[in-house]
Amino acid sequence: MLLSSFLNVIALLVSFGSALQHVNHQTLLQPPSQEHPGPLGNWTQGLLNLHRELVNIESIVGHEQEIGRFLETYLAGLNYHVETQVVAPLASDPTAKPRHNVFAHRSHARGTRTLLTSHTDTVTPYFPYEIRNQTEIWGRGAADDKGSIAAQIIAVEALLANGQISESDVGLLFVVGEERDGAGMKKANELGLTWEAVIFGEPTEHKLVAGHKGALVFEITAHGKAAHSSYPELGINANSMLIPALAAIDKMKLPGSEKFGSTDTNIGRMEGGVALNVIPERASATILSRLAGGTPDDAMKVIEKIVEDVDERLQVSFGHRFGPVDCDTDVPGFETVIKRGGTDVPNLKGSHKRYLYGPGSPENIHSDHEHLTVGDLIKAVEGYQTLILAALRK
Repeated sequence: MLLSSFLNVIALLVSFGSALQHVNHQTLLQPPSQEHPGPLGNWTQGLLNLHRELVNIESIVGHEQEIGRFLETYLAGLNYHVETQVVAPLASDPTAKPRHNVFAHRSHARGTRTLLTSHTDTVTPYFPYEIRNQTEIWGRGAADDKGSIAAQIIAVEALLANGQISESDVGLLFVVGEERDGAGMKKANELGLTWEAVIFGEPTEHKLVAGHKGALVFEITAHGKAAHSSYPELGINANSMLIPALAAIDKMKLPGSEKFGSTDTNIGRMEGGVALNVIPERASATILSRLAGGTPDDAMKVIEKIVEDVDERLQVSFGHRFGPVDCDTDVPGFETVIKRGGTDVPNLKGSHKRYLYGPGSPENIHSDHEHLTVGDLIKAVEGYQTLILAALRK
């Protein structure tokens, strides 16, 4: 029966591919189609339409305003009580404006036992929704993290429609800024709410994540002295100051652990100099260490010592940081995995259970071939439903 229903969905995509390209907001705000049941009862078409609309909204980190407004309207149309939280503009982007989180609950009371949450922002560059090979959905954010957003909403709606949960059981939270500094989830701590369990959406190939590495962002800066390059004795080359420090950092061994493996460090961005004939006055590098063991404070002390031993004139500054993160995996029926990249999980404070799950592969996100399949979305709805029901039983 499930296979037959899934094949019906594929046929639907092929037959209505052109029509689906032009779904508008007004159509989405209507109850999901009753004509194409699929494996999720009457919600399959609503799932595909919602996912398409989300992916077609460009929401590169710092520019999440439109997708926030869309989710406000969409959830209000489903009779949710919708609240927003204004989050400050991205400081590093002069074109960025304030954006907002979207928090929604069906009951009049704000508090719910369980929370589902995903992030609305994506990395750059944007590329739009496209169906390839009949079943693959490509586009920026298709997996990270709009597949989770669509599947979470539809999972809750289907459970409510079937009477399997009550309106006071589950809330929804969609946050900005995860791809940069977690500003949206940090702001969510100001909601003043607690939950028994929080289900975080991220591409995990439908596996429950047992934990992920921490992160430490830091910048090394060299201040030299500008001069004409034909008179090097009159200047101090900032690039030449910085390069030995980066070589030392590249060889650095920070603590790992049996659970999370080794700590990985990436020298991600370097800047220095203004022209070939000018001795560089300033040079800098921004670096990310994914911490598999120890604490950020311990790692910071090691880094400061390495840089100081190379050149006392160099400066080190530290940014976003958190240690390795443990998640819960006590729901049967799921494979488990350790996730390499960071998430918003540590940014939401509280004693709640922490489940991390979602559609899509972490191996193709942040790339020019980010995609998932129709089957991935359907399976994710079923997975989220299982997690919700299990969380409510505990």
